[in-house]
Amino acid sequence: MASGQNLLLRPATRADQPAIKTLVFGVLAEYGLGADPATTDADLDDLESAYFARGGSFDVLATGSGEVVGSVALQPQESGVCELRKMYLAREFRGQGQGRRLLAHALARARALGFRRVTLETASVLKEAIRLYERHGFQRCQADHLSSRCDQAYHLDLDRKPEIVQ
Repeated sequence: MASGQNLLLRPATRADQPAIKTLVFGVLAEYGLGADPATTDADLDDLESAYFARGGSFDVLATGSGEVVGSVALQPQESGVCELRKMYLAREFRGQGQGRRLLAHALARARALGFRRVTLETASVLKEAIRLYERHGFQRCQADHLSSRCDQAYHLDLDRKPEIVQ
């Protein structure tokens, strides 16, 4: 696929769910991480109840032909806190600023939805993602528990607008 093509960032629909699963599970496999459709990834079976009905969001990055090549979601947790989830990008679209685009979109959306803090869990093997999070001001923290494939937790307080380190 041409790297210069226009990509549309839009809310996910029920019709996108199979493509989102293919993207997420494919990226996980690429990094040697297992999908967990029964627990951690069960949210992908019903985006409406897992995200939209709870006041969150789930967006996809799609090509002009409609192919889903990226995703990012915000899932409300406790009051004022959301979890950044399912931020994945197909290999051929990495290294083009699309990850920064997804993250900047998610942080702007979190602010617009009234969240004061964004948390996330990740795996240390996802080095590019970790660098991206840290450049955007996420701080490593201790989590009460982590999902089975994650070994790191981060948070970002949205009331402080961090300088993005290039």
